[in-house]
Amino acid sequence: MIRIFIGFDERETVAWHVLTHSILARSSQPVAFVPLALNNLQGVFTRQREALQSTDFSFSRFLTPYLSGYEGWSLFMDCDMLVRRDIAELWALRDERYAVMCVHHDHRPKEAVKFLDQPQTPYGKKNWSSVMLFNNARCKALTPEYVSTATGLQLHQFKWLEDDGLIGAIPPAWNHLVGYSEPMPGAANVHYTLGGPYFDEYRDCEHAQAWVDERLAMLRVDQRTKASA
Repeated sequence: MIRIFIGFDERETVAWHVLTHSILARSSQPVAFVPLALNNLQGVFTRQREALQSTDFSFSRFLTPYLSGYEGWSLFMDCDMLVRRDIAELWALRDERYAVMCVHHDHRPKEAVKFLDQPQTPYGKKNWSSVMLFNNARCKALTPEYVSTATGLQLHQFKWLEDDGLIGAIPPAWNHLVGYSEPMPGAANVHYTLGGPYFDEYRDCEHAQAWVDERLAMLRVDQRTKASA
């Protein structure tokens, strides 16, 4: 079973559902989805929303090991993504030498705002935490208390680990940053980090049509064919 925790923000509800459909449609192994919705985390996640927080799951993503009982492996993903290959390929990259695995981006945004006029905050290791394979037993520092009180940089720069040598790398194709990375027609996981095609201003971005097609596929329902007279 591939456990997949996906950030949920009600302003991008359609993105969450299209992402899960894209995974289901291509996965060769059973998957289990957990939406990290704040109304489901009452009593566990007590952090107040901050001015620089761009989504509801900016920090709650780090509860993934706790919610997994600190057992086995789990995958976290932002919701503004589209998976275009078998998620089992990513799952197969798990390496017990590491506590967490992610794409090691050199992401240096120049703009001050992104979708819905949310702040764009530059920092080291930016977007590393948007796709993470957690080796849960080695992430016990991520308690609900720590995640609710640690600074944003402590969390997103993996300061909760003893050293950066515990951060394994996965191929860039599994977190392709639309609008930042060089175009990648064969991207395994498309990340609409500036804003997805469901926002008018980004409807012509790279891989926009792929997202539109996936949404249409998700809405499919076959009707009974009427018997001819």
